[in-house]
Amino acid sequence: MAYIGTMKNYLASLLLAVLFLSQDRQDHYLVVGTYTGGKSEGIYLFKFNSGDASFKEVSHAKTSNPSYLVVSPDQKFVYSVSEDAKDNNGGEIAAFRFDKEKGELNFVNKQLTGGDHPCYVDIDRTGKWVFAGNYSSGSLSVLPVNPDGSLSKAISVIRHEGSGKDPKRQEKPHVHCTIISPDNKWLYVPDLGIDKVMIYSFDEKTGRLTASKQSFAASTAGAGPRHFTFHPNGKFAYLVEELSGHVVAYQMMNGQLKLLQRTSTLPRGKTGNAGSADIHVSPDGKFLYASNRGDFNNIAIFKVDANNGKLAIVGFQPTLGKAPRNFNFDPSGNYLLVGNQDSDEIVIFKRNLKSGVLDDTGKRIAVGKPVCLKWAEVE
Repeated sequence: MAYIGTMKNYLASLLLAVLFLSQDRQDHYLVVGTYTGGKSEGIYLFKFNSGDASFKEVSHAKTSNPSYLVVSPDQKFVYSVSEDAKDNNGGEIAAFRFDKEKGELNFVNKQLTGGDHPCYVDIDRTGKWVFAGNYSSGSLSVLPVNPDGSLSKAISVIRHEGSGKDPKRQEKPHVHCTIISPDNKWLYVPDLGIDKVMIYSFDEKTGRLTASKQSFAASTAGAGPRHFTFHPNGKFAYLVEELSGHVVAYQMMNGQLKLLQRTSTLPRGKTGNAGSADIHVSPDGKFLYASNRGDFNNIAIFKVDANNGKLAIVGFQPTLGKAPRNFNFDPSGNYLLVGNQDSDEIVIFKRNLKSGVLDDTGKRIAVGKPVCLKWAEVE
């Protein structure tokens, strides 16, 4: 009888250990970039559980206007813009060492981006080069990453030229995204001011950018290209246009973009200020989501045809807040989190994996002016 009792205790302890281990494996770091002032002081770090969507704040790092950030491929560093301005050379990228054991971001150094109001930052697949996009200056820059994770001065700054149809928003170039391709060979740069997605060939050994054979993909006049993303299969890419409220689907091959489809993110028959902001394909590649601010404050949901990359509308989900600038899927793909900038909170939706539809979990993460959501593993 003593043996049986001992075995029961052992099995119970083993079950608890398995449950705790399973819980740990579902924990992830949520790294949130914000606009500072008001309720925010910088970058906020949360632990998020993909099993039940529970969360807790771990720490935050004080820094100015970290409106966009990227986690390094080895997840040892976080690089954040400081969306500030001064004489066309006031923007900066800050480097932080990611201490996962303590759940802290520790400042390393910062470098100028060669322009004003940097609003996007990405890092190449080797982790050796950081790309920054300067909105107000219409320029992009490449910054080397040192072995210790710190940043060196920009090795190049490329300034775009031209203007667009809208005299208020397109009076000059406005770079809004600098995103590296999955194969690390091409940098795609949507420029809201000149209605073009600029395409650069990238040399990962030298960090050099050169115009590709197809130097750009033109958007419809006045469309305002904003953010760009890739399908997991590497065959298709998608652009969201801020001013027109459209999504554009492309076939992607050897850095070149072939137009497949252009479709509205707004409900049929509706007009108004779209203010489209962000775009992502679900991890399973079955659905595409795009956010609208302006008069709509919603997420447009599309089904993706895996054979040709084209989109079919599924529906629209109100974001239950104001100005959904950025959103992202948790690592499991089961949840979609939306940063409502003007409501000072992140809304957590459960994602139906079969239909793509979003359901409100009722859970909210309070944080001032959330505008960028990124993920990292918990060690």
